[in-house]
Amino acid sequence: MSILRLEEWLQTPQGRYLLDWEQSVLDQCLADLFGYYAVQVGLPGIDLLRANRMPQRVRCCATDAGADVLAQPHALPLASGSVDLVVLPHVLEFSPHAHTILREVERVLVPEGSVIVTGLNPLSLWGLRRMMARAGAESPWRGRYRTVMQIRDWLGLLGFEIQHNAFGCYAPPLRNPRWRCLDRAGARWWPVLGAGYMVHGVKRVQGMRLITPHWRGRKASTKRLSPVAQRDGSTRTLL
Repeated sequence: MSILRLEEWLQTPQGRYLLDWEQSVLDQCLADLFGYYAVQVGLPGIDLLRANRMPQRVRCCATDAGADVLAQPHALPLASGSVDLVVLPHVLEFSPHAHTILREVERVLVPEGSVIVTGLNPLSLWGLRRMMARAGAESPWRGRYRTVMQIRDWLGLLGFEIQHNAFGCYAPPLRNPRWRCLDRAGARWWPVLGAGYMVHGVKRVQGMRLITPHWRGRKASTKRLSPVAQRDGSTRTLL
């Protein structure tokens, strides 16, 4: 699926419902992340980094649609260990290179750098709608939705520590906005069944171990105490 088609769908009332929730949770999360370089991969026409205060914010995409850097998400033209933050909005579910993309993100991130993944939850009413869609369906009812557990497992294997995840958008995928009143009930009673999710992971690097030389010398034996006679008849000990 073309990223541009997804962007177009996100401007529809139904897409805006999802995008507004994602932008809200991203704003809360990104406001507290600091560094120098932040990269948004995909959806270049939408500024998902708006709440972040890093001085260098770059949007990367494979198409020339407002992107600052033209590149495939699984082959980022960035130096290893040079980026403090990477945001992946709906990239993994619509790419055949999901594992490679995450490995590439791990490569470019500095130690303690953050990755934030947003996506559509297959364990939701929207996931059910996708299963009922015909081949060649329009956005966003195509691609491969990933569960939060999958994302957490993949990040864990790459050495990321999950900070938190969030779910939202519990209304069914209908155009009528009256069903959005279910958001409050869903967040309370079936929180993991939201249509959208966000996962925040931090790259952890194991500390170096100091290797000391192997000393083969024996322990110094305790020196024997030798009594020495004094002129006055007393004795004292010498080492």
